[in-house]
Amino acid sequence: QARLVESGGGLVRPGDSLFLSCSGSGRMFALYAMGWFRQAPGKERQFVAAMARGRSAIHYANSVKGRFIISRDNNKNTVFLAMNNLEPEDTATYYCAADSSLETLLGGGANVEVWGQGTLVTVSA
Repeated sequence: QARLVESGGGLVRPGDSLFLSCSGSGRMFALYAMGWFRQAPGKERQFVAAMARGRSAIHYANSVKGRFIISRDNNKNTVFLAMNNLEPEDTATYYCAADSSLETLLGGGANVEVWGQGTLVTVSA
């Protein structure tokens, strides 16, 4: 089974950018749809972005559309999330997710096959 490890979180000011990475292990990485979710303290987990395994489809939450970009490098078993023009409302722990079905990721993340441990992003002046 794949294992995911996120990195790149940190403390930034509003308007700044951050670049998250999620490295996967296992031979099946290229066969997974990949996604990013986030969870702020006291709030439910929220879908952020997802990409089909063949990069044929990309989806974003309305709240990040135009500011965040998801990408993947299957040769390096890595998926990325470029976050631009960050806002305090983006403060959350960001989780990488992998599933054989893109629809599972788009459906809110219930029953996702593999989760990362999360990386904290704090946006504050």
